[in-house]
This record gives sequence, C-alpha cells and structure tokens, in this order.
Amino acid sequence: MERLILSGAALIDGTGSAPVKGRAVVVEGDRIVAVIPDGRHPAGPTVLDLEGLTLLPGLINCHVHFCLGGEPDPAKVLAEDPPATRVLKAALRARQTVEAGVTTVRDLGGIDGIALAIRDTTRAGLIPGPRVLAAARGICMTGGHGWQFGREADGPDEVRKAVREQLKAGADVIKIFATGGVMTPGVEPGSPQLTPEEVRAAIEEARKAGRRTAAHAQAEQGIAACVDAGIDSIEHGIFLTEPIAQKMAKAGIALVATLIAPEQIVVHGVKAGIPEFAVRKSEAVRGRHLESFHMAVRAGVPIAAGTDAGTPLNPHGSIVPELALMVKAGMTPLETIRAATATAARLVALGHEVGTIAPGLAADLVAVDGHPEERIEALADVRLVLTSGRIVVQRVAGAPR
Repeated sequence: MERLILSGAALIDGTGSAPVKGRAVVVEGDRIVAVIPDGRHPAGPTVLDLEGLTLLPGLINCHVHFCLGGEPDPAKVLAEDPPATRVLKAALRARQTVEAGVTTVRDLGGIDGIALAIRDTTRAGLIPGPRVLAAARGICMTGGHGWQFGREADGPDEVRKAVREQLKAGADVIKIFATGGVMTPGVEPGSPQLTPEEVRAAIEEARKAGRRTAAHAQAEQGIAACVDAGIDSIEHGIFLTEPIAQKMAKAGIALVATLIAPEQIVVHGVKAGIPEFAVRKSEAVRGRHLESFHMAVRAGVPIAAGTDAGTPLNPHGSIVPELALMVKAGMTPLETIRAATATAARLVALGHEVGTIAPGLAADLVAVDGHPEERIEALADVRLVLTSGRIVVQRVAGAPR
C-alpha cells in the first residue's frame, strides 16, 4: 500500500490548539498512520511538499440541503425541475462542496431520496463528494414548517411511524421541525409546532435505532421541548434563552446556528428575487439570532458549524462565510475551526473517524494557503483536498495525481 507524506505545512489538528510546525502527516491507504517529525521520514514514500501552507482536518458542514440550490427562490426551482435534473444538480453540489475543503456534511432533509443517493454514490467512489450523513425527509406537523419537503405527522404515534419510515429508507440522522421558520409561507419562526409529546416520541424512536437527532427549532417553547427530550442538536436556535442555554451546555447539546442563512436573505432582499415573506421574517429575527448565538457561546454550549446551504443565495461549497460570521460574532478563528472539525465530528458521531489529525483516523485533509488561525478567510484558498486518502483537489506544485 503506497504511502504519502505531507510535509512542510503548519498543522492545525482541529482540537483548538495553535498551529504546530515541524510535523509531517503520514497517509497510508485511506488512513492517517502517523504524525512524525518533519524531515525524518524514510525514503521510498511519495513526499508532498506543503511548505508555506496550513494543513487541517477536512471541514464538516453540519447543515446542508443538497436538493436545494441557493437560488433566490430555491423551493420554486426545485418544484419546477424534473426528478432527473434534481439529482444531477445535487451531484454537482456535492462536488462543489468537497472541492471547497468540506469533506463531511449532514444533509438535514429533502425529497426524492436525493441525499441518500448522493451518500451512497460518493461512498462507492462513483462521484466526487464529501461523506454524507442523510436525514431523508424531515418530520413536521401538518402544514408546518418544511411541509413541502417533509413528512407531515400529527400525534405521537404518527410521529413514531414517520421516524420509522425514515429509518426504513436508510436515514443516518432524524430531523424534526419543532417550530415555524423563515422559508415556509404562513408560519412564523416564533411559533412552536410539534408538541413536547411528539418531539419526545421522535427522539425515542431514533434513539432505539441508534440514530442521532436534529431539530429545526427557532421558537423558545420548541427549543425547550427538544432540549428537555434529549435532542442532539438545535438548528438555528433563534429565540434561545439563558436557562435553555445552560441546560444545553450541561447536557452537551450542540447549537448549529446557521448565521449565514438569514444574513444572505436580509443583505440581498426582495430586489434579488427572494420571496417577500422570507425577507420580512429574516429581517425580524436577525438581531435576535445573533443575541442567541452570543448567549450560547457565553454559556459554553458546544458550537458546531453549519450553513443551511441551499437556502436563498446561500450556495453549496465553502463553509467560510459562516465561519467568518462566527468570528465577527466573537469567536476566535481557532474556535470556529474547531466548530467545523472536532466539535462537528462529535455531533455527527464520527469523532472516531474524522475531525482531528491523529493516527488511525480517516485521511480527510485540506491544505490552504495562508494562516486561518489569524484570518479565517484563508480557509477559502484551498490548495489540496484528500478524502479517505484520495486526492480530489490538487493545486500544489508537484503533487502526485
């Protein structure tokens, strides 16, 4: 089995520690087999000189929707596209994602089994893309947020059946819509939707099958119900409160804030073709969203990075715009990198596989030009991407193909 040695780069291991120089990473097959002193590697293996670059674990985006394309009105485009076109577009989005250095994603709901298909075909090496954890269809109340793409269910028993259907389809994670949201007309972000009993039923069924759970939860009551029931992550968390944040921190429940999603809607507005109802709601919650994020950081809530990619003018690919907003909101660049590596890996139950640079883990690695620990935007200058030891992006002089 051929060995590849990545030499000369500053090393950010994903744990939040400062970059280390003078270390080389040894890759054999699909694994990292060692981290050794630079310059002391044996003769024979292929050595890739990354002098002047920074090497990190492959980045993780905990909230994407491959069925949506980031157009001003992505739901309209999805409804108009024939099924075959939806799948082809999703495959292109997967490629854009991995080429931006994002080597793992959690797809939190769509239609036509698209995310499941992308997961399976990337895993088989048929198309380039990240490793995918897919939720199949999200579960919502009748007429609730996400009903156009979700599985509507009312009452604990029907919610249990809906979860079982997603498990039967092969879902890696169960997604519930606990509250209203921005992108569905006729519902409001501040309104609770699934009842506490329905929330608990969903989480119990997922846990029985060994699956993690994620909740679209923006309203205070909905967030509280999910936290009390033992959810694994709160998505968005717009109307978070101090007591709820303290509970989340104590229980290790992560927040995936997706700050970039309402930001893009507000910045571009109706003039860009974004539906008026989405702009109005985003403008109303933007400030409160940031307050909740600050609250979570202060309370010690685990912060995992996610973009909600696919929502209006929030395209697939780079996770850097989200990380830049997290830095602007008060996190350090190294803290945001940890949110997109080690913390994200723990959230998606892959901490034994990805998220840090250590012997035995998958060789999911990205090299960038610059110093992201000083300027997070340097993560956008991707020079090398490996997924399970395979080079999928090569912009380094003399890199092996």
